[in-house]
Amino acid sequence: MHQIKVSLNNRSYPIIIADDNFEALAKKLVQLRLGTDAVIITNTRVRRLYARELQNALNTLNISAHIFNVPDSEKSKSISEYVKIISKISAMDTKKRLFLIALGGGVVGDLTGFIAATYKRGIPYIQIPTTLLAQVDSAIGGKTALDLPSGKNLIGAFYQPKLVYSNINLIKSLPSRQIRCGLAEVVKYGIIVDTKLFGYIEKNYKKILDLDNSSLGYIINASSLIKAKIVENDERETTGLRTILNFGHTIGHSLETAAGYSNLDHGEAISIGMVCSAEIAHAMGILPADELKRIIKIMKILNLPQEAKKVDIKAVLGAFLRDKKFINGHIRMVLPSRIGHVFVTENIPYNLIKKVIKKRMAPA
Repeated sequence: MHQIKVSLNNRSYPIIIADDNFEALAKKLVQLRLGTDAVIITNTRVRRLYARELQNALNTLNISAHIFNVPDSEKSKSISEYVKIISKISAMDTKKRLFLIALGGGVVGDLTGFIAATYKRGIPYIQIPTTLLAQVDSAIGGKTALDLPSGKNLIGAFYQPKLVYSNINLIKSLPSRQIRCGLAEVVKYGIIVDTKLFGYIEKNYKKILDLDNSSLGYIINASSLIKAKIVENDERETTGLRTILNFGHTIGHSLETAAGYSNLDHGEAISIGMVCSAEIAHAMGILPADELKRIIKIMKILNLPQEAKKVDIKAVLGAFLRDKKFINGHIRMVLPSRIGHVFVTENIPYNLIKKVIKKRMAPA
């Protein structure tokens, strides 16, 4: 077991990286004294695999647990789903000490966090991420959000969980596609700050893809530590440091929006977004050719896409121009100067961005 502390004064919380069982987690929740009544928000697949086991572990320690299902897709982060779930919580909330549990991937985590942030102006919640992507990224840092038809994560709040419990065993049941999508975010950490992590993936990708426990533990711990330290130093993106976590996401989110959150998983869109950002940096004379080749090569060996298929270029560019990262009319993007170092800039010719995105639109 590894434990990482996210130090944010009275909003501090631990990230526990483990391969134990829900009984150990339940004991931790009793120690935290979050409440006596839990609402587990999950999706159908995760409910079938893990929710009952978690519910039984909580019940054993006199914590009641109700399970609410949401659809297993990005569409769960909608206003209608938010209203439906929060209405159910309100209807059962009589003489209870409620706290929420996000049991699922990034979609469940974002939705649950936003409900926790807004119900009664804030109630406690914890994250139990069941995807690699959520364990290394979205479950950490307190970003909560809903989507609008015009864009991803346009409604949201910063609201920190009380605990993140990343159990390696929970991701063993994932389809290989979801493992690869999580690895896109791990690669991101290597590119933005950690050459050692990037090199580790290059050398150990076969063991990682085979779900070797020690290799998974290494990349989850390294990624969680990076995310925790960045969040500690820039919780609400006021200093600019946390912005580097958006590497690949400006174009990636535009691809997701244009694809209707269906043809591309988040990690796949971010993979293409990172390649585009690296190519923009290279075209501007910032990123050396050999570094660009390493970035593209690692996407290939992890079987992550470098091109988007069946996505309309006009829809991508339209979503790009509506992105919330526009500052004073200029798009703000994170570009790499080498593996292990990125910077934030607004001085990017739009025609160059458009050219690179078009290049990465594969024929249907």
